[in-house]
Amino acid sequence: MDIRKKIAITLLIAITTITVNATVRLPVIFQSNMVLQRDKQVAIWGFGNGGEKIRISFKEKTYTSVTGKDGKWIIQLPAQTAGGPYDISIKGKDNSVELKNILFGDVWLCGGQSNMQFTVSQMGKRPEDANVENANIRLFTASIDMDYVPKNDLSGGKWKEASEETIKYFSATAFFFGKFLQDSLNVPIGLISDNLGATTVETWMSPEALSKFPQFSSYYNEYLAPGKSFKEITAAFEKMKPGWEAEYYLKGKGIEQKWYLPETDISDWKTMEIPSWWEDKGLADFDGAVWFRKSFDLPENFKEDTFHLALNQIDDYDIVWINGQKVGESYGNQNWRNYKVPAKFLKPSRNIIVVRVFDTDKKGGMYSNAIWGNPILLGEWAYKPDYQIDPKKFPKPHVVNVSPFSTPAVLYNANIAPITSLAIKGVIWYQGESNAGRASEYRDLFPAFINDWRAHFKQGDLPFLFVQLANYMEEAETPCESDWAELRDAQSSALRLPNTGMATIIDIGEANDIHPKNKIEVGKRLGLAALKVAYKKDIVSRGSAYDFMEVKNDTVIIHYAEGTDKLLSKDKYGYVKGFAVAGADNKFYWAKASIKNNTVIVSCKEVVLPVAVRYAWSDNPGEIDLYNSSNLPAVPFRTDSLPLKTAGKVFSENPWDY
Repeated sequence: MDIRKKIAITLLIAITTITVNATVRLPVIFQSNMVLQRDKQVAIWGFGNGGEKIRISFKEKTYTSVTGKDGKWIIQLPAQTAGGPYDISIKGKDNSVELKNILFGDVWLCGGQSNMQFTVSQMGKRPEDANVENANIRLFTASIDMDYVPKNDLSGGKWKEASEETIKYFSATAFFFGKFLQDSLNVPIGLISDNLGATTVETWMSPEALSKFPQFSSYYNEYLAPGKSFKEITAAFEKMKPGWEAEYYLKGKGIEQKWYLPETDISDWKTMEIPSWWEDKGLADFDGAVWFRKSFDLPENFKEDTFHLALNQIDDYDIVWINGQKVGESYGNQNWRNYKVPAKFLKPSRNIIVVRVFDTDKKGGMYSNAIWGNPILLGEWAYKPDYQIDPKKFPKPHVVNVSPFSTPAVLYNANIAPITSLAIKGVIWYQGESNAGRASEYRDLFPAFINDWRAHFKQGDLPFLFVQLANYMEEAETPCESDWAELRDAQSSALRLPNTGMATIIDIGEANDIHPKNKIEVGKRLGLAALKVAYKKDIVSRGSAYDFMEVKNDTVIIHYAEGTDKLLSKDKYGYVKGFAVAGADNKFYWAKASIKNNTVIVSCKEVVLPVAVRYAWSDNPGEIDLYNSSNLPAVPFRTDSLPLKTAGKVFSENPWDY
């Protein structure tokens, strides 16, 4: 299953474990086979009727609570050492819930975007000694949901013991991290995979954290500050929708003359390449309704009951017909258009699709070119402008308008907020690719994000470990600026926060694939960081990091921080690649480098008086040969403070700004 399908499935499927008629009920995260955090007081909470007495029986002791008026209850179990399995019984007035095969160990929350979501099955062939059968590793994958307000519960997920079968669609990075820890510590490990591909860091930040950044103020004030859920906003819109449609929206010749019918004469329609903004294709300064039409054939041997039509994102509203039958409509320029078309409306070939696109202001059109859209979207469409509006006078209803990949706070609210009362050992995080174009902004967002989760989990020193972006894309022929290098540098800067650790993987990326397949090594390097940061082991946990430089004539001596082990070159001649040097003109040139007395000596014939050095400062610096004796790559760095390529680029809720 590829990443595109995985994203679609995680957004569409919710696995529920709730007993419908039960009085006392547990959140989805509490199930048989789970791991609870050792050596800490553990909260178990749930829902019931107001005033209902709740009893938890565990290890021949009983703990009680009473449900509040809000229907919630919470009970604290005393700290337990690693071990199990145990059974826990939760009883209310009319029913009980039994949790079986429970272990106490270390619970790690595993977040990020597609490289964390990337599954074991996507790795391809694994080393024969990568044994995965281990009942002391437990896996939970959260079903992904969204909302403008924090939710009480996850939309789904199931705890499972690690086996060859259960790890197939589990996060590969998370699993091999957990396996490394279990092998090293011999305690149960619980892994909560709570992530989604292509997501930006702000989607995982709480409304409170975002409120402190001015670039989010407009969005925050409109969508987050009112405290209205998706359900509440949708109900209000549906109530006013009939009158609004009749008076303002369903106007124009296209509606009156039924341009959605296949027999419509389109001889005077023009053509436009899609995806695009229509302002960029000759239809300037037009707000209102534009009709688009094309034909398509079904895939060969199509035998499904429904056909999935993905039109990606449309600015702002749309209505879709196929062969004269209305199959869907959406409102909001961020929402992803995923329509299920009944097979009875379709023909093997020459199906006519018509989309009425309605723009309320600024740019309009079927604009998104995401790789997972239907091929139907791409290419030439016939189009005709219709009903034009004055955007200053057109009333825009308040609607749910979200993308799971970029809308701030909506993933935090639905997927993190429901479990912040859970005792955990720490967090591993693999994300940043989607923020690379705003790397300078990430330097502020990322530490704020870390502190945000620590505050909500009520653990100010919560260990937080992250993966620095891998090498990716083509090697640059000459030293140049790089979004990805700037993002890596922003990640490194977060190490100023206490109890943080970083896994550098500048040596195991793939030029043509944003998803490096060697997740075993990624998991191991995160595991080393965990042993150092979370378990206080006296080990070398990462590659050598820059400390300071000194200039002697035309040569620069790079000194590395103590405690990061001996420097080694894997080049057979002892040289070190990846260094660039600049003089007072700030122009960088590739440099010669070699190791001497555990420093790196750097020089360049084009630079007589060097003032700055960069190492591995590019999207993909190519083959890496600078390691320490623990076989960990040196960390990329720059010594200059020149303006960043991404300086000034910040979040915008308007897609035309990117």
